Amino acid sequence: MKLFEELQQVLAADRVTMNDTILDQHSSDESYHKPHSPDIVVFPESADEMSNIMKLANKYKMPVTPFGLGSSLEGNAIPYEGGISVDFSLMNKVLEVRQDDFLVKVQPGVTRSQLDKELKKYGLFFSVDPGADATLGGMAATNASGTTAVRYGIMRDQVRDMEVVLADGTVIHTGNMAAKSSSGYHLNGLFVGSEGTLGCFTELTLKVIGIPEHIMAARAEFGSVDDAVNGVIAILQAGIPVARVELVDEQSIKQMNHFSDTNYNEVPTLFLEFHGNEAGLQQDVEFMKEIVEDINCQKIEFESDTAARNQLWEARHNAAYAYIHGHPGRKQMVTDVCVPISELAGAVKDAREAVDESGLSGGIVGHVGDGNYHILLMIDVDDPAEIEKANVVNERIVDYALARGGTCTGEHGVGTGKQKYQAREHGESLVVMQKIKQALDPGGVLNPGKIV
Repeated sequence: MKLFEELQQVLAADRVTMNDTILDQHSSDESYHKPHSPDIVVFPESADEMSNIMKLANKYKMPVTPFGLGSSLEGNAIPYEGGISVDFSLMNKVLEVRQDDFLVKVQPGVTRSQLDKELKKYGLFFSVDPGADATLGGMAATNASGTTAVRYGIMRDQVRDMEVVLADGTVIHTGNMAAKSSSGYHLNGLFVGSEGTLGCFTELTLKVIGIPEHIMAARAEFGSVDDAVNGVIAILQAGIPVARVELVDEQSIKQMNHFSDTNYNEVPTLFLEFHGNEAGLQQDVEFMKEIVEDINCQKIEFESDTAARNQLWEARHNAAYAYIHGHPGRKQMVTDVCVPISELAGAVKDAREAVDESGLSGGIVGHVGDGNYHILLMIDVDDPAEIEKANVVNERIVDYALARGGTCTGEHGVGTGKQKYQAREHGESLVVMQKIKQALDPGGVLNPGKIV
C-alpha cells in the first residue's frame, strides 16, 4: 500500500502498523456499538507529524479517526469507514504547569490520573472527573463532564487554548492563556465536543484549581427516587456549594454492594461531597442535613477520612463495572440525557418505568446536580429482541428530555448512537454545523459519519 509506505517515511517505521491485533484494539470503544477495524494505526509524537499524516490522508482521500483510550460510549472513536486510526498514547507529556496562572499545558494522550498525580506536587487538581481514566484529548473531544460538574463546570469550561491540526494539515491555536477575551469567534467552544470531526488536538491548555483545604463526603438514603431528587433540588436552591451530588437507585446499590464489597442499604441514595474551609464547610453540612431531613431522608452518614471518602467514590465510579461483572456475557448500553433541573424528578421516574416495562436488567445513576442521568442497561448484543427493547428505552428517555428543553447527550457525545436525534434537537442550527464541517473538512476525511 503506497499510503502505508509514505506514512513510514514521515513517522518511524515502528509507529505505523497494519498488525491485525493492533487494528482490532482500535476497532471498538466501551460501548455496545459494533466494532469496525481501521486499515492502518499510526502513533504520532508531535503536531508536525500529525500535520504530515493529515496531508497524506487528504492526498489519498483516506479517513482519519482520533483514538485516546477507547473509553467512549457512543462509538465516537470507532472507524466505521476504515482508514487511519490515530493513537495519541505516545503524546502523553505534561508540558508545563503554570501554578500562578492556575493553568497546565498537556499533550492529548495524558490521562486524568496522570495529570492529577503531577498537579498534586503543586497543590492543584483538575476538576473534570468522568469516572473512567480517560485521556484529556478524548475528554475535550466529547466535552466530558462527570461528578464534579455541578461545582466546577464541564470540560468546555476548563479549556483555555488548544493546538489543533486541521484536515489540510494546517496547525492552529484556538485561544490563549488570558482569563477572558472578546477577540474573534469562540473557537474553543467550537472544537471542544467536535469528536475529531473538525480537527485533531495535539496540545491543550487547561484551567486547574487549588486542592480544597477540607473535603467531606456524605451518603444520604431516601425511601424513593422522587424524594432523593427533590433533596438535590432543595440543596441547590439553598445555595449550598456542593462539589458532587450523585444519585444511585436501589438496583444499582445492590450491584455496587456485590462488586465493591460495601454494605449499603439498598434504597435510593445520594452520594455528596463538599469542598471548602473547615468552619464554613461545617455550616454548609449542617444546613444540608436539615434540608434533606425535611424531605424524608431516612439516614445520612458523613465521611471526612480520606480512605473512607475514596471507598465511597470508588464504589460510585465502579457502578457501571458492577453491572458488567454481575451480568457475564452481556454488554452495557449506557444512556445519557440531560434535562433542566426542574424536570429531573419526572424524568428519572419515567426512566425507571421504561426500564421496568422493558424487562431488562438496569439501574439509574446520574450527576443529578446538573440534570444529567444515565440508565445502565445490560443486553445480549446477539439477541435482536433485547437490542430493540434497549433502543425503545433509549428512545423514550431522549423523547422525554427533548420535549422538556433537554438534550440527547449530556456528556458522552453524539458519535453514531445519538446522531439520529441531531435534527430534532437542533433544527436549522444543524445546517449551520454542517456548513462548518464542510468549510473545515471539505474532503470529509475527519472521523466521517459522526455528529453531522
